[in-house]
Amino acid sequence: MKTLLIAGANGFLARYLTRYFVAKGWRVVGLARRQQGMDKGCRYVNWDGRTLGGWAGEVDGCDVVLNLAGRSVNCRYNNANKAEITDSRVNSTRVLGEAIAACGRPPELWMNASTATLYRHAEDHPQSEEGDLGEGFSVGVAKAWEAAFFEASVPGKVRKVAMRMSMVLADEPGTVYRYLLNLSKYFLGGQVGSGKQMVSWIHIEDVCRSIDWIIGHGQLTGPINITAPYPICNAEVMRRFRKLAGRSFGLPATEWMAGIGAFFLRTETELILKSRWVVPTRLQADGFVFRHPELKPEDG
Repeated sequence: MKTLLIAGANGFLARYLTRYFVAKGWRVVGLARRQQGMDKGCRYVNWDGRTLGGWAGEVDGCDVVLNLAGRSVNCRYNNANKAEITDSRVNSTRVLGEAIAACGRPPELWMNASTATLYRHAEDHPQSEEGDLGEGFSVGVAKAWEAAFFEASVPGKVRKVAMRMSMVLADEPGTVYRYLLNLSKYFLGGQVGSGKQMVSWIHIEDVCRSIDWIIGHGQLTGPINITAPYPICNAEVMRRFRKLAGRSFGLPATEWMAGIGAFFLRTETELILKSRWVVPTRLQADGFVFRHPELKPEDG
């Protein structure tokens, strides 16, 4: 029986991955600050995401380490939140590297979460893994995150993959899927800003399948875009959610209106106004076939 170790195991993505790999016969161990939110198929191990402790023994002998740890970016970018967003990602990556370096039997593969936000605001053409990097706070976090990952000194046989993930769609409370659906139900599902900004996304089933694919294909290393092959613009995303909600109309929001809304929702407009036009070039070149290549919200 193979063992998957998930750091940040009480998030919704980790719950889906736990169920997926348990169904395939894997043993799943989860590192988290608290057990609340974890799937029952995942064995809970406490860690603080910053310092080595008894949890490090779980790394020795496992087959795959999957790091999903990191504070949510759905918040106001004040100094305290910025520090927590950055530190939670960099510190968890750093300390996992230290644990792997000390292993007698290190894992075959270390997969570390990253983000498609790393690329620039793009409305002219899509960004592959060789695309242009952006600027600003969120990009700086992504760069520091990947630097901590790729600079970690681990045994040479440990394969590393940085998962540059786009928005993940799953019909579950608290997800962006439910947020957009609820906006649409209350006639607030119009385009935001120009509506031309591209939206990269991926269905939760294809997240699980792509991670499984990467595990089984040892030639895949380095950064890999985890996103569906057909991004669409914001205006079209909202149109499809309005259709799902049974609404023919949705109040549009200008940039200044989005700014006011973001203030009261305690979030940032970057999450909806930045054009993320990112495509899975390496996954498709390796032969991965998406089950959900086009956005159909009813499949959430």
